[in-house]
Amino acid sequence: MPLNQDFVGRCFVAEVPFQVGREHIRKFARAVGDDNPLYHDVAAARAAGFADLVAPPTFLINAMPGTLGLPTDDPALGLDYTLVVHGEQRFQLHRPVVAGDELVTSSTLTSIRAVGRNELLVTTYQYETTGGEQVATGICTLVSRGTAAPRG
Repeated sequence: MPLNQDFVGRCFVAEVPFQVGREHIRKFARAVGDDNPLYHDVAAARAAGFADLVAPPTFLINAMPGTLGLPTDDPALGLDYTLVVHGEQRFQLHRPVVAGDELVTSSTLTSIRAVGRNELLVTTYQYETTGGEQVATGICTLVSRGTAAPRG
């Protein structure tokens, strides 16, 4: 069954800001195998001109609200997570994310389109500080396998 197009354009805002902590950054950097001292050593980060530890660019995956910021649990969307695979993830940083940042993430389901028998869900994310400074933009594409309407 095709996904509900009525969800396109809906925006969801995280209810609670995501607090970027030093240990969050260090654990993420270890998990991705990056030993850059800016991600682990406060003194090195400060010597490089940053206020605190710097987060790796893909760290922002942690700041997405709930299940990717989408209403995936809403039966009206029609998304069966057992049919979903991750298609693509991109981030455009406007400035580095550092320990101490408090980020508010908003997500907008920007499109649902059929590609063969699959549907692609594209979501755009805006990451801002609680003070309103834009930090980054992200785009995530999920593939819902076999749910597109048959052509004919």
